[in-house]
Amino acid sequence: MDHATDAIIEVTAKDIKEAFAVAAEAEINLTLDQDKVEEKDKKKFTANGKDLRYLLFSWLEEIPFLLITEGFAIKRIEFNIEKKDGYKINAIAYGEPLDVHKHNFKVEIKAPTFYDMEIRTNDQVYMRFLLDL
Repeated sequence: MDHATDAIIEVTAKDIKEAFAVAAEAEINLTLDQDKVEEKDKKKFTANGKDLRYLLFSWLEEIPFLLITEGFAIKRIEFNIEKKDGYKINAIAYGEPLDVHKHNFKVEIKAPTFYDMEIRTNDQVYMRFLLDL
């Protein structure tokens, strides 16, 4: 959804892991064309949160950090979510060095926000979050 200089993302998934995977793909595809990325290298990263909202925020911070700050175009991410004294995601991103022309770099995500963030877990998982572009 368009929201001035922000992007509002809504995710519906069967479980938390799928919801986090879809959120990651939304962020990546907002930034570049994921289908143009090749798996030539990998980078490990983590995200932590005292609850699911903070975990989502941390997750949404880490992906643009890899994309923009480290210049690593992401093709796919493998990860697991642990729940013990809060939440932790251990992840491996597969991709290659960012090439703004090859990967059709679109927009820089400045930061996720807690504004209007929502996570509901019933029969399905619903997430809504805003990214500052």
